[in-house]
Amino acid sequence: MTELEARSGAMVVIPALNEERAIRAVAQDALAHCGKVIVVDDGSSDGTGAAIADLPVERIRHATPQGKASALQDGFRRALELGADGVLTMDGDGQHSAADLPRLLAAAKNFPNRIVIGARLKGRDATPGKNRFGNRQADFWVSWACGARVADSQSGQRYYPRAAVELALRLPHGGFVFESEILIEAARRGIATVSVPILARYADDRRASHFKPFRDVSRITGMIAWRLIRAGFAPHKLWHALTQTALVVDDA
Repeated sequence: MTELEARSGAMVVIPALNEERAIRAVAQDALAHCGKVIVVDDGSSDGTGAAIADLPVERIRHATPQGKASALQDGFRRALELGADGVLTMDGDGQHSAADLPRLLAAAKNFPNRIVIGARLKGRDATPGKNRFGNRQADFWVSWACGARVADSQSGQRYYPRAAVELALRLPHGGFVFESEILIEAARRGIATVSVPILARYADDRRASHFKPFRDVSRITGMIAWRLIRAGFAPHKLWHALTQTALVVDDA
Protein backbone atom coordinates (compact mmCIF):
# COMPACT_ATOMS: atom_id res chain seq x y z
CA MET A 1 0.00 0.00 0.00
CA THR A 2 1.35 3.42 -0.95
CA GLU A 3 1.36 6.41 1.37
CA LEU A 4 -1.37 7.96 -0.77
CA GLU A 5 -3.66 4.95 -0.29
CA ALA A 6 -2.94 4.75 3.41
CA ARG A 7 -3.92 8.40 3.86
CA SER A 8 -6.99 8.45 1.67
CA GLY A 9 -8.43 5.07 0.75
CA ALA A 10 -8.59 6.47 -2.79
CA MET A 11 -8.13 4.62 -6.05
CA VAL A 12 -7.28 5.94 -9.51
CA VAL A 13 -9.61 5.45 -12.49
CA ILE A 14 -8.29 6.14 -16.00
CA PRO A 15 -10.69 6.00 -18.97
CA ALA A 16 -8.88 5.34 -22.24
CA LEU A 17 -9.89 5.23 -25.89
CA ASN A 18 -7.15 4.63 -28.48
CA GLU A 19 -4.35 5.80 -26.21
CA GLU A 20 -1.59 3.35 -27.13
CA ARG A 21 1.00 6.13 -27.37
CA ALA A 22 0.44 7.51 -23.88
CA ILE A 23 -1.43 5.02 -21.70
CA ARG A 24 1.57 3.01 -20.46
CA ALA A 25 3.37 6.09 -19.15
CA VAL A 26 0.12 7.39 -17.62
CA ALA A 27 -0.57 4.10 -15.83
CA GLN A 28 3.01 3.79 -14.59
CA ASP A 29 2.89 7.39 -13.36
CA ALA A 30 -0.32 6.64 -11.45
CA LEU A 31 1.08 3.41 -9.99
CA ALA A 32 4.01 5.35 -8.56
CA HIS A 33 1.54 7.20 -6.35
CA CYS A 34 -1.28 4.70 -5.86
CA GLY A 35 -1.03 0.93 -5.88
CA LYS A 36 -4.63 0.47 -7.04
CA VAL A 37 -5.20 1.77 -10.56
CA ILE A 38 -8.18 0.87 -12.74
CA VAL A 39 -7.87 1.42 -16.49
CA VAL A 40 -11.10 1.27 -18.47
CA ASP A 41 -10.38 0.56 -22.14
CA ASP A 42 -13.43 1.92 -23.91
CA GLY A 43 -13.36 -0.37 -26.94
CA SER A 44 -10.02 0.85 -28.33
CA SER A 45 -9.15 -0.27 -31.85
CA ASP A 46 -5.40 0.24 -31.40
CA GLY A 47 -2.86 -1.28 -28.99
CA THR A 48 -4.10 0.40 -25.82
CA GLY A 49 -4.74 -2.89 -24.04
CA ALA A 50 -1.46 -4.46 -25.13
CA ALA A 51 0.49 -1.44 -23.93
CA ILE A 52 -0.48 -2.08 -20.31
CA ALA A 53 -0.92 -5.86 -20.41
CA ASP A 54 2.05 -6.51 -18.11
CA LEU A 55 1.34 -3.73 -15.61
CA PRO A 56 -0.27 -4.42 -12.20
CA VAL A 57 -3.42 -2.46 -13.00
CA GLU A 58 -6.99 -3.67 -13.01
CA ARG A 59 -8.36 -3.57 -16.53
CA ILE A 60 -11.94 -3.24 -17.69
CA ARG A 61 -12.54 -3.67 -21.40
CA HIS A 62 -15.57 -2.55 -23.41
CA ALA A 63 -16.13 -4.57 -26.57
CA THR A 64 -17.12 -1.39 -28.43
CA PRO A 65 -16.79 2.30 -27.50
CA GLN A 66 -19.46 3.27 -24.98
CA GLY A 67 -18.30 6.85 -24.28
CA LYS A 68 -16.35 8.45 -21.49
CA ALA A 69 -19.33 8.51 -19.12
CA SER A 70 -19.78 4.76 -19.32
CA ALA A 71 -16.04 4.21 -18.90
CA LEU A 72 -15.96 6.38 -15.79
CA GLN A 73 -19.07 4.79 -14.33
CA ASP A 74 -17.68 1.28 -14.77
CA GLY A 75 -14.42 2.37 -13.17
CA PHE A 76 -16.30 4.05 -10.31
CA ARG A 77 -18.43 0.97 -9.74
CA ARG A 78 -15.38 -1.28 -9.55
CA ALA A 79 -13.58 1.10 -7.20
CA LEU A 80 -16.54 1.03 -4.81
CA GLU A 81 -16.66 -2.76 -5.01
CA LEU A 82 -13.01 -2.77 -3.94
CA GLY A 83 -13.79 -0.54 -0.97
CA ALA A 84 -12.57 2.86 -2.17
CA ASP A 85 -13.45 5.85 0.01
CA GLY A 86 -12.97 8.16 -2.97
CA VAL A 87 -11.82 8.11 -6.58
CA LEU A 88 -9.11 10.05 -8.37
CA THR A 89 -9.46 10.38 -12.14
CA MET A 90 -6.93 11.05 -14.88
CA ASP A 91 -7.34 11.14 -18.64
CA GLY A 92 -5.43 8.52 -20.61
CA ASP A 93 -3.74 10.90 -23.06
CA GLY A 94 -0.91 12.06 -20.78
CA GLN A 95 -2.34 15.51 -20.17
CA HIS A 96 -2.24 15.04 -16.39
CA SER A 97 0.63 14.30 -14.04
CA ALA A 98 0.08 11.80 -11.24
CA ALA A 99 2.49 13.87 -9.16
CA ASP A 100 -0.46 16.23 -8.62
CA LEU A 101 -2.65 13.52 -7.09
CA PRO A 102 -1.30 14.00 -3.54
CA ARG A 103 -2.04 17.74 -3.90
CA LEU A 104 -5.67 16.96 -4.79
CA LEU A 105 -5.91 14.68 -1.78
CA ALA A 106 -4.41 17.32 0.49
CA ALA A 107 -7.11 19.74 -0.67
CA ALA A 108 -9.76 17.05 -0.10
CA LYS A 109 -8.51 16.61 3.46
CA ASN A 110 -8.63 20.36 4.13
CA PHE A 111 -12.03 20.78 2.42
CA PRO A 112 -14.04 17.64 3.25
CA ASN A 113 -17.01 16.56 1.17
CA ARG A 114 -15.92 18.53 -1.88
CA ILE A 115 -15.01 17.54 -5.39
CA VAL A 116 -11.43 18.63 -6.05
CA ILE A 117 -10.63 19.72 -9.60
CA GLY A 118 -7.12 19.77 -11.01
CA ALA A 119 -7.60 23.11 -12.78
CA ARG A 120 -5.32 23.77 -15.76
CA LEU A 121 -4.38 27.26 -14.62
CA LYS A 122 -0.63 26.94 -15.06
CA GLY A 123 0.79 27.32 -18.56
CA ARG A 124 -2.61 28.11 -20.03
CA ASP A 125 -0.95 29.56 -23.13
CA ALA A 126 -0.19 25.96 -24.12
CA THR A 127 -3.91 25.20 -24.39
CA PRO A 128 -5.16 25.21 -28.01
CA GLY A 129 -7.24 28.31 -28.68
CA LYS A 130 -10.46 26.47 -29.55
CA ASN A 131 -10.20 24.45 -26.34
CA ARG A 132 -9.62 27.59 -24.29
CA PHE A 133 -12.73 29.20 -25.78
CA GLY A 134 -14.83 26.08 -25.25
CA ASN A 135 -13.66 25.70 -21.66
CA ARG A 136 -14.53 29.32 -20.85
CA GLN A 137 -18.03 28.88 -22.23
CA ALA A 138 -18.55 25.65 -20.32
CA ASP A 139 -17.25 27.23 -17.10
CA PHE A 140 -19.83 30.03 -17.38
CA TRP A 141 -22.79 27.68 -17.80
CA VAL A 142 -21.63 25.13 -15.23
CA SER A 143 -20.94 27.88 -12.69
CA TRP A 144 -24.43 29.32 -13.25
CA ALA A 145 -26.07 25.95 -12.74
CA CYS A 146 -23.95 25.26 -9.64
CA GLY A 147 -24.60 28.69 -8.16
CA ALA A 148 -20.88 29.18 -7.57
CA ARG A 149 -17.83 29.92 -9.69
CA VAL A 150 -16.09 26.75 -10.87
CA ALA A 151 -12.50 26.85 -12.13
CA ASP A 152 -11.90 24.53 -15.12
CA SER A 153 -15.14 22.59 -15.12
CA GLN A 154 -13.91 20.42 -18.01
CA SER A 155 -10.72 19.10 -16.43
CA GLY A 156 -10.60 15.31 -16.22
CA GLN A 157 -8.20 15.23 -13.28
CA ARG A 158 -10.36 15.22 -10.17
CA TYR A 159 -10.93 13.75 -6.75
CA TYR A 160 -14.47 12.56 -6.01
CA PRO A 161 -15.51 11.76 -2.44
CA ARG A 162 -17.52 8.57 -2.10
CA ALA A 163 -20.85 10.42 -1.97
CA ALA A 164 -20.10 12.06 -5.34
CA VAL A 165 -19.04 8.72 -6.84
CA GLU A 166 -22.30 7.10 -5.74
CA LEU A 167 -24.21 10.07 -7.20
CA ALA A 168 -22.34 9.79 -10.52
CA LEU A 169 -23.47 6.20 -10.91
CA ARG A 170 -27.10 7.39 -10.99
CA LEU A 171 -26.69 10.05 -13.69
CA PRO A 172 -28.20 9.43 -17.14
CA HIS A 173 -26.18 11.63 -19.50
CA GLY A 174 -23.15 10.46 -21.46
CA GLY A 175 -20.18 11.99 -23.23
CA PHE A 176 -18.55 15.11 -21.83
CA VAL A 177 -21.94 16.24 -20.49
CA PHE A 178 -21.54 13.63 -17.75
CA GLU A 179 -18.62 15.31 -15.97
CA SER A 180 -20.43 18.66 -15.99
CA GLU A 181 -23.59 17.05 -14.68
CA ILE A 182 -21.70 15.50 -11.77
CA LEU A 183 -20.63 18.98 -10.63
CA ILE A 184 -24.16 20.37 -10.96
CA GLU A 185 -25.94 17.51 -9.23
CA ALA A 186 -23.30 17.42 -6.49
CA ALA A 187 -23.74 21.17 -5.90
CA ARG A 188 -27.50 20.63 -5.50
CA ARG A 189 -26.69 18.21 -2.70
CA GLY A 190 -24.23 20.48 -0.94
CA ILE A 191 -21.07 18.95 -2.43
CA ALA A 192 -19.20 21.99 -3.72
CA THR A 193 -15.91 22.19 -5.63
CA VAL A 194 -12.42 23.36 -4.84
CA SER A 195 -9.67 23.64 -7.44
CA VAL A 196 -5.95 22.98 -7.30
CA PRO A 197 -3.83 24.59 -10.05
CA ILE A 198 -2.07 22.10 -12.32
CA LEU A 199 -0.02 22.46 -15.48
CA ALA A 200 -1.76 22.34 -18.85
CA ARG A 201 0.27 19.71 -20.73
CA TYR A 202 -0.18 19.32 -24.48
CA ALA A 203 2.49 17.23 -26.22
CA ASP A 204 3.31 18.09 -29.83
CA ASP A 205 2.57 14.52 -30.93
CA ARG A 206 -0.67 14.17 -29.00
CA ARG A 207 -3.61 12.52 -30.67
CA ALA A 208 -6.60 14.63 -31.66
CA SER A 209 -8.69 15.47 -28.62
CA HIS A 210 -11.92 13.54 -28.09
CA PHE A 211 -13.35 16.82 -26.76
CA LYS A 212 -14.92 18.78 -29.63
CA PRO A 213 -15.46 22.33 -28.32
CA PHE A 214 -18.44 23.30 -30.49
CA ARG A 215 -20.24 19.96 -30.33
CA ASP A 216 -19.61 19.17 -26.68
CA VAL A 217 -20.10 22.67 -25.29
CA SER A 218 -23.38 22.84 -27.24
CA ARG A 219 -24.50 19.63 -25.56
CA ILE A 220 -23.41 20.85 -22.14
CA THR A 221 -25.19 24.18 -22.71
CA GLY A 222 -28.35 22.41 -23.85
CA MET A 223 -28.41 20.21 -20.76
CA ILE A 224 -27.87 23.18 -18.44
CA ALA A 225 -30.29 25.49 -20.28
CA TRP A 226 -33.09 22.96 -19.80
CA ARG A 227 -32.28 22.77 -16.10
CA LEU A 228 -32.28 26.55 -15.78
CA ILE A 229 -35.56 26.92 -17.65
CA ARG A 230 -37.20 24.47 -15.26
CA ALA A 231 -35.75 26.45 -12.34
CA GLY A 232 -36.98 29.80 -13.64
CA PHE A 233 -33.44 30.64 -14.79
CA ALA A 234 -32.24 30.71 -11.16
CA PRO A 235 -31.10 34.37 -11.18
CA HIS A 236 -29.69 34.03 -7.66
CA LYS A 237 -27.35 31.30 -8.91
CA LEU A 238 -26.24 33.48 -11.80
CA TRP A 239 -25.54 36.32 -9.36
CA HIS A 240 -23.40 34.08 -7.17
CA ALA A 241 -21.54 32.71 -10.19
CA LEU A 242 -20.77 36.20 -11.50
CA THR A 243 -19.84 37.83 -8.21
CA GLN A 244 -18.01 35.07 -6.38
CA THR A 245 -14.42 33.98 -6.90
CA ALA A 246 -13.69 30.31 -7.51
CA LEU A 247 -12.12 28.60 -4.52
CA VAL A 248 -8.58 27.77 -5.62
CA VAL A 249 -5.95 26.44 -3.21
CA ASP A 250 -2.33 26.35 -4.25
CA ASP A 251 0.31 24.64 -2.17
CA ALA A 252 3.04 24.73 -4.81
